[in-house]
Amino acid sequence: MSLETDLLALEELFWTGGPESYEQHADETCLVVFAGMAAVMAREAIAKTAEKGRWKDVKLTPTGFVRLADTVAVTAYDAEATRKDGAAHRARVSSTYVKRDDGWKLAAHQQTEIPAEKG
Repeated sequence: MSLETDLLALEELFWTGGPESYEQHADETCLVVFAGMAAVMAREAIAKTAEKGRWKDVKLTPTGFVRLADTVAVTAYDAEATRKDGAAHRARVSSTYVKRDDGWKLAAHQQTEIPAEKG
């Protein structure tokens, strides 16, 4: 598999997995950016927010990928999913990864919600 495919698989795991996904694949600290917040968070704090089953019907459509260095890569994609309460969610997402001794780790994650189409 290509690095792009591998990182997209990690992204899907973050959407569909639970705390263990972040404990295993997030860097020690990670910059997270959403419409309502931006913060540098510890891996453990992020893992506590990752309730398994919070998303279903997850579909990720790749929109871009760049390897900035041997140890840094950025992936971008559009996400469509359903929250556990049944609400639809669409977002444009980018994630930055760093290669550590034990594999690729999520170092930054950004989501911009795509408003529902009217009409």
